[in-house]
Amino acid sequence: MLIKNNLPAEDTYVTVADDAPLPDGAVVVSLKRFRAERSDLLARNQKLGIVLDSDQSPEALGSDLDRLSLVVLEFPKFRDGRPFSWARILRTRLKFTGEIRARGDFLYDQIAFLKRVGVDAFELPPSITPELFARALTEMTNVYQPSADGRTTIVAMR
Repeated sequence: MLIKNNLPAEDTYVTVADDAPLPDGAVVVSLKRFRAERSDLLARNQKLGIVLDSDQSPEALGSDLDRLSLVVLEFPKFRDGRPFSWARILRTRLKFTGEIRARGDFLYDQIAFLKRVGVDAFELPPSITPELFARALTEMTNVYQPSADGRTTIVAMR
């Protein structure tokens, strides 16, 4: 199930394997395929998303980032925190304004933190229902550190 902007949503993108033909419409491809077929993919003039594995920095997208509408951050295991850093780098340093989507093995306890660093869409794992997702967003009422979400920190409230 896809949650986008905190609500269930229809996924308008098709994730395409590296060796599969591209369908019409919005597609998501691997960074490997994007590098191999960059010119053709950008020339399609369709919405384009890239999947970044946890060991692939968004900085690898370089100047093409502004031509993408979606970056999917893959969580191979919930213990791998690199996608948190990638989301924050995308939003703050690289000024990416498109959709950042979390996919893979993330936990209920990580949802609010993912929102804080700039993730705005989630492919929910089977263990997280939309109701649990909504509840996870209400559990953090005050924050200590500044982040991509711009929330006022406790120190600033004083």
